[in-house]
Amino acid sequence: MVHSRFSESQNPIYKKVGLIILNPIISQSEKIGMVDFFKWNNPLQLISDFIADLHYASYGLVNYQVAETIVVNQFPKFLDGYVYTAEEFLNCWTHQKGFHQPDKIDYHLLLASHDIFNKIKNGIFDETWIMAYPYAGLAESIMVGPNSFWCNSLPLANTNETGRRAVIMGFNFERGVGEMLESYGHRAESILEYTFRKIPDKNNQNLWKRFIRYDRSHPGKAEVGNIHFAPNSLKDYDWGNQRKVLSNSKAWYDFPDLSRSPSMENCNEWGNGDIRLHHLWWFRHIPHFEGSLNGISNNWWEFITDPNKAK
Repeated sequence: MVHSRFSESQNPIYKKVGLIILNPIISQSEKIGMVDFFKWNNPLQLISDFIADLHYASYGLVNYQVAETIVVNQFPKFLDGYVYTAEEFLNCWTHQKGFHQPDKIDYHLLLASHDIFNKIKNGIFDETWIMAYPYAGLAESIMVGPNSFWCNSLPLANTNETGRRAVIMGFNFERGVGEMLESYGHRAESILEYTFRKIPDKNNQNLWKRFIRYDRSHPGKAEVGNIHFAPNSLKDYDWGNQRKVLSNSKAWYDFPDLSRSPSMENCNEWGNGDIRLHHLWWFRHIPHFEGSLNGISNNWWEFITDPNKAK
C-alpha cells in the first residue's frame, strides 16, 4: 500500500465552484429537459462523484465545494449568433449529423448573463464548471482573467474584469466521470507546463517534463506518462496495453526522492484500460508534499487548483 506524506500541518486546499447546468427543454409540452429526455447522466451526481475522485486522488488535499448552481433551460447562443431549436438538435442527434459548425459557444454572453466575472472577482467562487450536452460548443477548459495563458485552449480575451485568473471547465453529462477527469487532466497538464516553463529540460531539472515521459517518447526511461499516454502506451488512449516496459512511476510516490529503482509495468497497474482508473492512478502520482525545488512548490496541486500561483 502506498502511503502519502501529506500531513495535517500542510493546509488542505478549499475551492468554491460556480456550477452552470445547460439542460435545454426538448419536450415543450411536458417541459422535459435534455437530461431526462435522453436519459443521460444526472449532472449533480456526476459533479459529486468528480469532487470525491479529486479528493481521493489528491490524498484528501483538494476539496471542491459547489457555492452556487445555475440551471439554464434554453439553448445558449454560439459565437456566430446561431441558437439550436429543440427540433433541430433532436434531428441532428437522431441522425448523428448536421450539427452546427463552428460549434463555439459565446462564453462572454453566457458568463455575463449570470454575473460570473464579478462573482469570481468578489470571491463568491474561484472557478466555474459548465455541465452541458454534446455539441454545446464548450472547451474542456479555458482560462479567464488578466495574464491568462493556454489551458487546453486559448485564453478567453477581454476578461480582465475578474481581477485574477480562473478556469472555466466544460463537462458533458452524456459521458462519465472518467471523461471529466480527462478534461481536468488536460487542465493540469497545461498549468504545470506553464509553471515549469522556465526550468531547462536537461539533466532532469524540469521535473514536469520528466513526470510525463512514456516509453514510446523515451525508450527505457518511462515515468508516469501524460493523461493520454500511460508508461507503455503506443497511441492516444492506449490505457489497456499489456506490453511490459521499464517505468519509474512508483518513484513519484516518494517525491522529491526519485531514487527508487524502476520496475516492469503494464496496464495491470492502472486499471486495465478503464479511463477513470487510469486517470485516478495518474493523479495519485502528482507531487503533493511540503517544501520546494528550484523555487517551485513540491505540492503541484497548488498550481492545478489555482493558476494565479503559476508565475
